[in-house]
This record gives sequence, structure tokens and C-alpha cells, in this order.
Amino acid sequence: MKKLEKIDLGLKEAYDELFMTDEERKENRLPRIHDIPLSQIDDFPNHPFKVKIDEDMEQLVESIKQLGIITPITLREKEDGRYEIVSGHRRKKACEIAGLETIKAEIKELDRDEAIILMVESNLQRSTILPSEKAFSYKMRLDAMKRQAGRPEK
Repeated sequence: MKKLEKIDLGLKEAYDELFMTDEERKENRLPRIHDIPLSQIDDFPNHPFKVKIDEDMEQLVESIKQLGIITPITLREKEDGRYEIVSGHRRKKACEIAGLETIKAEIKELDRDEAIILMVESNLQRSTILPSEKAFSYKMRLDAMKRQAGRPEK
């Protein structure tokens, strides 16, 4: 007998919302911030922006020691259950230096290309970017956008 494939129509979430108050619905749409162990987080493959241990990093470490993470990092879950950083490599490194074991993070459902585009966009606002970092990141973003549009790579 042929096994039928399950189709997720997303009805469970819509059905659950029927029994929520307006306030619960609003809260349900807010990003969820989790404390994720640093040991479960991997760097983004081929991340074009280098994390430097300089004066800016020292200031970030001191800020984290005093105030904690103000802006959570952005992660995506990998197939093996670990996480990959999309945005926040410097904050993760600063937490490691500060001796923290966990970091506040938002986990987003992103495919590889969506993650590349978000990673590039979030890093281009940095104050100091090497021309080589900018060029490599633009190429990564362009390749991801081409794949999303269904264009074959050369």
C-alpha cells in the first residue's frame, strides 16, 4: 500500500489563535529570545567579516560584563540541532572573552540564501569594513539572490 505524504497547511497555529485574546496574539507574533549555550553555536561558513580583538572589542566585552547583551544575536538552526550565526559574530566572541556560557539569541527559520543576504545586510552597517570584506560579501549576496531567482550559476 502506498504511503501518503503529510501536507502541513498551517492550520494548527490558525486554530490555536481562535482561542487567544488580542493581547496573546500580539505577544505570539513577537520574536522569541532564547539563552543559547555558546558551545552550541557555529560561525557562518565563509563569513567575510573578520572578528578582531582590538580596542572596540575590549569596549564591547566591558559593556557585556556590565549590561549583558543588549541586542540579541540572530541564529538559524542547523540540521544537526546546532545553531549557525547569521548576525552577531563579534557579540559571540565578546561573550566568550567575558567568560559567559550563554548568549541571548533570536532563532529565525531561514534557508541558506536568506541567511547569506541577512548576514551581509546586517554587517554592511559597520563603521569599518575592509574593501576585501565588502567585495566578498557583495559577491555572496549576489550569488544568493541569483539562486533565489532561479538563475543557474556559471
